[in-house]
Amino acid sequence: MTIEIGFLVFPRVQQLDLTGPYEVLAMVPGARVHLVAKTPEPVATATGLVLTPTVHFAECPALDVVCVPGGSGVNPLMEDAETLGFLRRQAEGERYLTSVCTGALVLGAAGLLRGKRATTHWAAHDLLAALGAIPTQGRVVRDGNLITGGGVTAGIDFGLALAAELADEATAKAIQLHLEYAPAPPFDAGRPETAAPDILAATRERLAATRREREAIVARITRSEA
Repeated sequence: MTIEIGFLVFPRVQQLDLTGPYEVLAMVPGARVHLVAKTPEPVATATGLVLTPTVHFAECPALDVVCVPGGSGVNPLMEDAETLGFLRRQAEGERYLTSVCTGALVLGAAGLLRGKRATTHWAAHDLLAALGAIPTQGRVVRDGNLITGGGVTAGIDFGLALAAELADEATAKAIQLHLEYAPAPPFDAGRPETAAPDILAATRERLAATRREREAIVARITRSEA
């Protein structure tokens, strides 16, 4: 049986949010993976890699899994009626509703996180509550058929966890071995709790403009729902 998996593609998507779990889930037996976008035109990621959608909203099949990756491009997406409508329609029948990194904010803007435990990138984690979610720390957080991955590289962990759901644990472990996914980073600076204060401050500064824009968007969304 074919498992239809769709990754949302949009301008300034964070490519590793998408390509990490894509690499994992494309190896699940029976999986057919789509890059889903509003239009068929190629889109540039946040770091310049160009991705070509394989299907657009109007012709997208009913998906078993929909995944929204993050990136700076989620900001306009949070107020894009066409994208939010597509996600709501797909959520009605899919087996798993998922996101990686700040893609969770888009699910929240669509009203799909209300009362659900969810996670996202550390720099946006506190915004989840305003969108109706229950912010939960974790590389992968599951609440029913909702599965959310934390920041960027957590997409691989998310992909493996979902592979075990779609197939079985042995299949997921075999995919992990095939990919030689055995992370051993050279620095212990991957979380705010372990990064040096100067590194954390510099990173927050780089993210400040995007953060301010997201705060304003979340405020507009919550006002419109009041």
